[in-house]
Amino acid sequence: MKSQLAIIGLALGTAMVGYAGHAGAQAYPTKPIRLIVPFAPGGGTDIMARVIMAKFDERVGQRVVIENRVGGGGYIAAEHVVKAAPDGYTLMFTAANIVMSLELFPRQPVDPLKDFYPVSLLTKEPSLLAVHPSMPVNSVKELIALARARPGEINYSSGGIGSSSHLNTELFKMLAKVDFLHVPYSGGTGPAVVGTITGESPVTILPISASLPQARAGRLRVLAITLPERTAEFPDFPPIAESLPGYSAFQWYGVLAPAATPARIVDTLNKELAAVMQIPDLRARLVRDGALIVDRSTPEQFAAHMRDEKVKWARVVQVSGAAKGR
Repeated sequence: MKSQLAIIGLALGTAMVGYAGHAGAQAYPTKPIRLIVPFAPGGGTDIMARVIMAKFDERVGQRVVIENRVGGGGYIAAEHVVKAAPDGYTLMFTAANIVMSLELFPRQPVDPLKDFYPVSLLTKEPSLLAVHPSMPVNSVKELIALARARPGEINYSSGGIGSSSHLNTELFKMLAKVDFLHVPYSGGTGPAVVGTITGESPVTILPISASLPQARAGRLRVLAITLPERTAEFPDFPPIAESLPGYSAFQWYGVLAPAATPARIVDTLNKELAAVMQIPDLRARLVRDGALIVDRSTPEQFAAHMRDEKVKWARVVQVSGAAKGR
């Protein structure tokens, strides 16, 4: 009898240990999460990360610690995240440049299509073609005419080599057959905005979240938007495509994890982020700031989006000759 009870007790104990281990494996997150942002505080990527993650940590009950690691076109941050433990506690908040710039920097230590586990695409964001108010132009056609009359004399600002603002403007130059002088600002869109509103680099194509507040304050004059056609969301801005057929460009933001992160953790992150993006006051703020919200993006869909973006912007780099001028 005693031996039978011992066997039963051992079996129950083993089952409880197994259950506890299983329950522990499912518990995530149980401590603060580090979110690495590849650009300086105050820029579009940093602002978007902070706005969304303020709601995320409220929802999951764990603090999200945002850490800005600037430099290398975002690859310093990317390498740090790739080398982190794949446990869901070190993530990267990424912008479009992570794949847009691959053709420019083919020898980087990180391959974003292989070294990350895409978690979720969160927002897409058009950019604004804007100029300093002193510029004697009020339309895309007038800017093109001025640029053709002064080839290589007009500066344009970007958030750095390989940034969306850099390649969006290279696409513009390619289609318009004009030549601006590229002035890349280290640290992302924040410094690039400053470069344009001071007049140092009087032309720019920057994400709407960074450029629209300056336009509303009268520090920038908006000529057009990078959407392919007119929309109800942005009725005041004509698309660049009305003057340059085929022009279309978006900044976008999402979350990446190291490639070896367990699928169950990525699935939890994906579901929680999808729920966060449905919070009414967050949606209202993002829409007010010009973002187009992606309601639910699976890891597979995000991975496919990144692959498509790589192909598109590789062609822009090749045809425009952007790599030669970097």
